[in-house]
Amino acid sequence: MNDTNNKSWQAKLHEIIYEADTPAGKLFDVVLLIAILASILLVMLESVKSIDAKYHAFLNISEWIITILFSIEYILRIISVKKPIKYITSFYGVIDLLSTIPKYLSLIFAGTHALVALRALRLLRVFRILKLARYLGASNQLASAIKASRAKISVFLFAVLIAAIIFGTIMYLVEGEESGFTNIPKSVYWCIVTLTTVGFGDIAPVTPLGQFIATIIMILGYGIIAVPTGIVSAEYTKKANSNGKTDLGPIPPHPNEVHLNSQCCANCLNEKHADGAEYCFKCGCKLHYD
Repeated sequence: MNDTNNKSWQAKLHEIIYEADTPAGKLFDVVLLIAILASILLVMLESVKSIDAKYHAFLNISEWIITILFSIEYILRIISVKKPIKYITSFYGVIDLLSTIPKYLSLIFAGTHALVALRALRLLRVFRILKLARYLGASNQLASAIKASRAKISVFLFAVLIAAIIFGTIMYLVEGEESGFTNIPKSVYWCIVTLTTVGFGDIAPVTPLGQFIATIIMILGYGIIAVPTGIVSAEYTKKANSNGKTDLGPIPPHPNEVHLNSQCCANCLNEKHADGAEYCFKCGCKLHYD
C-alpha cells in the first residue's frame, strides 16, 4: 500500500513538473518561466555598475533566493523520474545544472554567477506551455531544408573561402603594408569583411587598382548573400510540396508530425507522443497512472 502511494506521489509530481496539460502543470511552468526571466533580469542589472553600486545587496539576495528555488526544482525533477540519470544527462538537465551552480561557484570564483543567463535556454518550454507547438511544424520544415542543403552550402562556402584567399592575396600585392595590408591573413580578413558587406573600415584600399578590385568584391558580396538563400528556399519549397497532394492522392502524415500534447514519459523522458497516447512508443511504459 505504501509502495502504491509512493508511486502515486511520484507520478503526480512528475505530471506537475514535466507536463503542461493540467492546470497545476501549466501554472508550475508559467511561474518557472517568470522566475527565469527575473533571474536573467537580475544578472543584467547587476552588470550595470551604477545600479549594482546602489542595489547590490538587494540584487544579490534576490538572486540567491531564485538560485535556491531552482536548486529545489532540480532535485524535484530528479526524484520524480524513474531513471534520474536520463534527466541529468539530458539537454535540459545539463542546462538546469549549469544555470544553477554558477551562483554557488561565485563564492569561490568571482564573476561566474553571470553564467546563470544560460537559463534563457529553458525558455524554450514556452512552446509547450502556450501550445505553440503547431508552429514548430514550419520550423521543422525549415530545419529539414537546411539539412538537405548542407552539402551544396558547404561547397559554396568552400568556394567563397578560396575566392577570399585569392582576392586577399591580390590585395596584399597591390596595396602593400603602406595601406594597412601588412600580411596575407589580414588581407584575407579584409576580403571576408568586404564580401559579407560588413565593412568595418579599419582597412581600406588607397590605390586606384586596389579600389577597383574592392568594388568587384563588394558587388560579388551581394550575389554571395543571395546564393545560400536560394538553395535553402528551393529545398524548403520541395519539402513543403512533398507534404501536399500528388496524382496518387493525399500523402500520409509525416512521422515527425507535431502533436499538441506535452506528455512526458517518466521512464525515458521522451516527449514526442501522439495525442491521446496511453503508452510511450519508445520504452512502452504507461504514460498515465490510475
